[in-house]
Amino acid sequence: MDVEMRREGEKGDASMDGEVCINWRGKPCNSSKHGGMKAAVFVLGIQAFEIMAIAAVGNNLITYVFNEMHFPLSKSANIVTNFVGTIFLLSLFGGFLSDSYLGSFWTMIIFGFVELSGFILLSVQAHLPQLRPPKCNMASPQEHCIEANGFKSTMFFIALYSVALGSGCMKPNMIAHGADQFPKSDPKQSKKLSTYFNSAYFSFCAGELIALTVLVWVQTKSGMDVGFGMSAGAMAAGLVCLVAGAGFYRNKPLQGSIFTPVARVFVAAFMKRKQKICPSNSEVVQCTDNGVKSNAVPICTTRHSNKFRFLDKACIKAQDSPNEGPWRLCTVAQVEQTKILLSVIPIFACTIIFNTILAQLQTFSVQQGSSMNSNLSHSFQIPPASLQSIPYIMLIVLVPVYEVWIVPFMRRYTRKESGIDPLTRIGVGLFLVTFSMVAAACVERKRRDEAVGAGRIISIFWIAPQFLIFGLSEMFTAVGLIEFFYKQSLEGMQSFLTAMTYCSYSFGFFLSSVLVSLINKITSTSSNSGWLSNNDLNKDRLDLFYWLLAVLSLLNFFNYLFWARWYSKDASIGERSEVVSQKENVNGNGALV
Repeated sequence: MDVEMRREGEKGDASMDGEVCINWRGKPCNSSKHGGMKAAVFVLGIQAFEIMAIAAVGNNLITYVFNEMHFPLSKSANIVTNFVGTIFLLSLFGGFLSDSYLGSFWTMIIFGFVELSGFILLSVQAHLPQLRPPKCNMASPQEHCIEANGFKSTMFFIALYSVALGSGCMKPNMIAHGADQFPKSDPKQSKKLSTYFNSAYFSFCAGELIALTVLVWVQTKSGMDVGFGMSAGAMAAGLVCLVAGAGFYRNKPLQGSIFTPVARVFVAAFMKRKQKICPSNSEVVQCTDNGVKSNAVPICTTRHSNKFRFLDKACIKAQDSPNEGPWRLCTVAQVEQTKILLSVIPIFACTIIFNTILAQLQTFSVQQGSSMNSNLSHSFQIPPASLQSIPYIMLIVLVPVYEVWIVPFMRRYTRKESGIDPLTRIGVGLFLVTFSMVAAACVERKRRDEAVGAGRIISIFWIAPQFLIFGLSEMFTAVGLIEFFYKQSLEGMQSFLTAMTYCSYSFGFFLSSVLVSLINKITSTSSNSGWLSNNDLNKDRLDLFYWLLAVLSLLNFFNYLFWARWYSKDASIGERSEVVSQKENVNGNGALV
């Protein structure tokens, strides 16, 4: 019996690899005027300013929550990790809105102003004493500090989560909108895509570096109200930069809900679960004649994957039902899109532990630095939160070196445009990050022994190695993950799949909160408090917590090797193949026989 496949000639399934784009007014774009690096540079600008604003708040937030709002140390750490986790979780919402209804440009405009309003509210609260608890020294056991509650607490969390909503919805769209400026149908522009991802990470590092040095120093010297106000100013500058490039952007036409086609695939596959016929061609299972009936060999652009083959039944046209609706018969592109979503989940899950380690560098490591000698000279002290600038100082140098020298060298060796393929790049980072926690555990053990046993305070520079190693690992994992997810996406899902990168951050920070609470519960006894139960690191066992994370990270690396190999067995998933002609097993109407 012949097995016919539904044609993919509908307008909504047209390729977005450069053939279909519009300007900000909804008119067709001009390749000579729109897109390319001249457009992407404005997106890099908003990315640098936005990360500058949010990093200055997030990386020093634990100091404000602990010292000004008077929440206990473990609760303060959880507030920070929950805040950052919420930012990255909301990136899925931002990606969905962008791909389905608003487009990346208008999503960034709307939620950019939401984020700006949150920064302004934080600055107002930090400035007005009546919106904060009375001043108190949380480190002094003799003082009983009043924890923020009622209206003060409500005001704080409204401002904080306004920032989270705006930043979360912007993040995936900044990356995806910039990448959309390089059409894959143009070989010269497509080759620049990997360069753009490295440039985006350089922009990220520059913003982080300024936030962790200049803005954090201002927060320390002039107060958190001035610091939050400078974050608001940086965000406003970013929005100006974004709007300034409106006339140069390539924009994708809206496709409607991106989840509806995925739901249709599962419904159609379930309805046809008893059908025993599945496509047997392992290379190309669907061709399109683009709506033109001809005896010519059709052009094939959709590759077929051998994973989750039960979903293939969704695109098989039943002989006894000639007029099947969209919930019983799907296109091959829709089926492959669904397979991609399922296939990337294990890769996504393997990066969660990596981001749990990042959470420690923004919370406990900052408090760790607060317990060390931060004097650079008699008159200058290093703000503990500025220690997080160490990896970005290194990366400001390493990222250009990687792009200018390492990538061209690796291109000759691997014959891949990106030099190192994204999966390999992710794996290198996941391996290196283990040693960040090993260094952190060793240094914390030394700091604690010196403080408790000898009464000496060691230099804050002792914790530099853990930040340096993490920065190196992040250069591989973060950029590799963003490039991996963007390249796997089919039409209309670039922002959403890019958002999965940030969702990994979210899960990592939430897992950190769970681990802190769980460790405290497990290690607490009737006579001793838990590893992280005290507000004094000299009484806590932060070093043991770091060793636990090192072990989990190493186990996670071996887990990643398994899933990366599983994913690579079907390399066709997510790849956009060169246009080829297939004569075997294909009739003149694009039907598989």
